[in-house]
Amino acid sequence: MFTCPSIIQIPTTRDDLFAFRITAEVSREDMAGMADHMNGIFDSHEGKVDMLMIFDRYEGAETGASLSWESVKSRFRSVSNVGRYIVVGAPERAERMIEIMDHLIPVEAETFDTEEAAWRELGAEAVAK
Repeated sequence: MFTCPSIIQIPTTRDDLFAFRITAEVSREDMAGMADHMNGIFDSHEGKVDMLMIFDRYEGAETGASLSWESVKSRFRSVSNVGRYIVVGAPERAERMIEIMDHLIPVEAETFDTEEAAWRELGAEAVAK
């Protein structure tokens, strides 16, 4: 399980679904750590995975947070390793970008207003660890 100051992984009922709750400003170290975690999953998981990102008390990202090598590599790899990218509570600017990207890349990207709707769409639930 991945945990850092601003991102907490949520255990799920599906082995191929990786869910994360973003709870504060995302630092460069947090972003690089999550990217490294997902690159490890891409290396070890057979087939595509789904991702669920829940923005909860999100305070933005530190300038340059997504520019680490691990972050860039993870974004490129997600195109061929992620089947569905589901986001809950995305900031308006991010939501528009997700909707545009859904039409440009071979990853099914969707945004939801509530966690319940997103979990239902993914056919999964959070589980306690």
